[in-house]
Formats: sequence, C-alpha cells, structure tokens
Amino acid sequence: MSAVPVPERTMEQVAAGLDEALAAVAALPAAQRQVATGAVDLLNELHREGLRTVVRRLLDDPRGKELLFELVDDPGVHMLLAMHGLVRADPEATARAVLDRIRPGLASHGGGVELSHLADGVAYVRLQGACNGCSMAAVTMRDGVEVALVEGVPGVSRVEVLPNDPAPTLIPVDSLRVRPAEVDRELEEAGWARAGTLADLPSGELRQVTLAPLGGAPVDAIVVNVDGQLTAYVDECAHQGLPLGDALVDAAEGTLTCPWHGFCYDATSGECLSMPGAQLRSLPLRIEGRQVWVRAAG
Repeated sequence: MSAVPVPERTMEQVAAGLDEALAAVAALPAAQRQVATGAVDLLNELHREGLRTVVRRLLDDPRGKELLFELVDDPGVHMLLAMHGLVRADPEATARAVLDRIRPGLASHGGGVELSHLADGVAYVRLQGACNGCSMAAVTMRDGVEVALVEGVPGVSRVEVLPNDPAPTLIPVDSLRVRPAEVDRELEEAGWARAGTLADLPSGELRQVTLAPLGGAPVDAIVVNVDGQLTAYVDECAHQGLPLGDALVDAAEGTLTCPWHGFCYDATSGECLSMPGAQLRSLPLRIEGRQVWVRAAG
C-alpha cells in the first residue's frame, strides 16, 4: 500500500503553523512548557551548529562561496540563516514583518502603526487611532510596539513616535497637555525605570545600573553611549553570563569588549562579533527631557 503524498505547504502556511505551535506550547503547564521549550532550544542549537559548518566550508572554497551567495538570495534559505544569526536580515524588512505580526493586536484595541524609517538604531513610527494620544492605553500600546521592535530587529534600541498629519478638528491645547509627573507615573506603571540622565552617560562610556521597575524585580543592566547613540542591555555577557560593568567601549569602532574573556560585541546592536549567533539581550530605552528610561518589566 503506497503512502498518501503530503501536500507541500507555502512559507506563509509554515509560518502560521509555527505561530500556532508556539502559542500552544506557551499555554502548557509550566513543567511541560519547560520540557517542550528545552527540546526546541536543543534542536535549534543542533541545526545552528550544522549550518555553521556548512557555511564555513562553503566560504572556504571559491566555488562554494559563489554558490552560497546565490543560495542566500532565496527567501527560504535567507530566512533560515537569519533565524540562526548566520546572515544579517534587512533591518527595515525585518521591522515591517515584526509590525505586521503585532498589527492585529493593535487593531483589536482600535489602533495601528506604520514604520517611517530606521536611523542610528532608532525606529521612527506613526501611531493611529487609540494609539495616538497621551492616555495610559496609548503609552501601553507604544511600549508594546517598542518591545516588539527592540526584541525583533537587531540594531534597533528604541522607538520614536512621529506626529501624524494634523486633524481638521481643533482641540484646546490644555486638554492635550500631560504634566511631567503624570508622564513619569505612566512610564513607571508601564514597567519603565530611571537609568540616569544624559549627563551621567558621556560618549564612549557605559553605566552599570540596577533598574527598579514599579512592582517588579530589580534588573541589572548597562547603558552604553557610542557617539550619542544610547543602548541598554541586561548586564550579562552572552558567553558565561558574567557582568559587563568593566567592559571596554571603543567609540571609534562602535564595539563593547567583555573584560572577562574578551568577547567583542557591536555596541549599538548587541551582536557578538567573536561568536556568530550570540547576542546581548537588549532592553528598550527612551529619553524624556534629559532623563534616560529603560524598560525593565511588563
């Protein structure tokens, strides 16, 4: 008896199926979820190591290098290698894909988001509907967009919201003004914590801070300033989890070097330059006035 052929699925169908599977895993009891995610992590590591070997062997041979460059142009191959940190995905294309994934959730709350552009580690976006305002809901939605982009797009460290075109209806200015204390309170309630002022963070240096989010556990972090571009990371080297408070910042090269074993990172993206695929864990960062805020919870 011959086997029944399985219809080939498109990349979109595979991605949708993967999202459903991950959602099902997230809904499992804690013990079962830990086993499932552990198995997936080990499988991914196995695939990553195999792909690294394949890529290295191809790059060592001129004929293989030419073939590899042709293969990377294939969307499926590019996606696979990007997932394992072996090629750099186009940042704007990645950002738009991230926003496409969260757009249905924003729409369910009457909001929307559009990407304007990326520049110097900042994603410039426009918010629509319920997202576009000064209410707590607007702050929460903006933070959701920022978390998605910072975690999903290498090199993006924060989000700036651009103003939309003015609406024809005139609204009294006093009704739109939010007092600084109210802004601070909304940020704290949304999981943001103070990380110092701009004066505390001169270019070419880093600051080791313990973030104290309202109602959340403290988080040890570092804030790095490279030529005016600020980024924040969890204070753990991707190698062995050791603290980075004494790391060397090279503003000219844009690098951050771990003081323990010399692992070198791109200071603006957290990407490890010594070990492909390793990454510092980014934290969303924003500046209000001259106060630096880092999102540590929520």
